[in-house]
Order: sequence, then structure tokens, then C-alpha cells
Amino acid sequence: MEKLTILYEDNHLLVLCKPAGILVQGDQTGDITLLTLAKEYIKEKYAKPGDVYLGLVHRLDRPASGVIVFARTTKAAGRLMKQFQQRQPRKIYQCLAEGELPLSATWKDCIERRDANSFIADGKPNASLTFKRMNFKNGVSLAEVELHTGKHHQIRVQFASRGFPLIGDFRYGSKIKFPERAIALHARELRIEHPTTREMLTFSCESDSAWRDFV
Repeated sequence: MEKLTILYEDNHLLVLCKPAGILVQGDQTGDITLLTLAKEYIKEKYAKPGDVYLGLVHRLDRPASGVIVFARTTKAAGRLMKQFQQRQPRKIYQCLAEGELPLSATWKDCIERRDANSFIADGKPNASLTFKRMNFKNGVSLAEVELHTGKHHQIRVQFASRGFPLIGDFRYGSKIKFPERAIALHARELRIEHPTTREMLTFSCESDSAWRDFV
């Protein structure tokens, strides 16, 4: 079984650092998913008979990496999903973008989804993020992004629409190569409330070695 990077585990939660390029849940490709690997891990570790329950309460795009939380009980899943629906978790991302970003900004847009893509549309803003530029070198900006909403491909679309596509994100206009099936978007930190103890928990993991060529 493929080795998982486990950040936290108890009777209610399993928190992993997702590698870039792996699906979180199944799609039409039939490729192996992080959810399947995590279930296999729980089944083997605890010698559980039959199917293993793991609740998917939020997602990361296949080419992105970073912190992801699974619920180990239906009660935990329900409470965590409510947190995400109410936008309570604090979500911090890192990204590498083409071009020289402003030092900091808050961007609000109306994002609509069509098929597998999203785009900026006219209308009332439904997507918001704040970022600060951490570094700029060789035409590439490193930014730390706090995501206030969770629209489909939100960071990718908001940056690309302003002429700053994420490195490796050819779908939204990048011209710079990154490892296959990966883009320079990393969920570095996630802060949630534990579903039973109510304790505030912060999980973090670092981006992989592919970023070192740019920062």
C-alpha cells in the first residue's frame, strides 16, 4: 500500500498531507484515490472487517497538494461539513504565480462554473480571498493566500483572470512547466474545531521539493 503522510489521527479524524496529482475521490478515470488509500490504511491498522467509513468533508483539486481532513464517524462528518458550509475553518494556501503580484490584495469576484472549468462572470461577488506576496524571483511570485470562500478552482481562476496563472496550470493559461499532473498550489494550513471536543486544531504541511526551483 502507498505510504500516507499522516498529520493527525484519533477516533474522529484522519488528517493527511495530500500529494499533488492524486484524486481525492473517484472520477471517470478510475484512478486510485486518496480516500481509497486512507480506507485501506484504517482497515489494515485496526483490523476492521467489512467496509471502512471515512467521510469526505472538503476537497482539494487533483493537481494541488496539502492538508486534507477525513471524518471517521458520521457524527464527525456532519459537524465538520457544517463548519465548512458556514466558512468557519481558516484555510491558508501557498501558490507560485507567473508575473509580479502586488505586495498584497483582497480580490472579490463572481465565479461561475461550466463543465470542468470555472470563469469570472458579471454579477454579485461570491468568491473572496486575501493574499500577500512573499517573494518574487525570475518572473515568478510566491504568495500566501487566505481563502474566504470555496468556489470551484477559485484561487486558480482569480489569479489567472488578472494575468497571474499558477505555475503548471495549463488549463488556465500557464506557460511554465511543473511536474506532471501538478500545479503550484498547496494547502499549507487548515484550522478547524474538533467535532467532539470543540478544541481548535491547526494542521500544516510543507510543499514538496518541486517548489525549490522557483523560490
